Amino acid sequence: MQLPEDQIRAGHIPADLYRRIPAGTDVRKVVIVQEAPRSYKGPIVLTALIITGSVAVLLVLAFVVQVIAGAAVAVLSATGGLSYTINRASKHK
Repeated sequence: MQLPEDQIRAGHIPADLYRRIPAGTDVRKVVIVQEAPRSYKGPIVLTALIITGSVAVLLVLAFVVQVIAGAAVAVLSATGGLSYTINRASKHK
């Protein structure tokens, strides 16, 4: 037994707790209640959901901006306000 928790599980009463037990108490009937260890499952899941949601929002935002830009180019080129050409240079002379 190396940890205090092991001693409590084995039925030993630590000295600091033993001093606080009222006189005349049957030590064999004393129950020591331990606080449950903290679970990190909730904060980890919450962090993963926040990150996933942020990435999803950024992807949707990027897609919407791309669609708006494409529509703006289409409208401006149809009205003659903007022309967009692709020049492919020939490699053969």
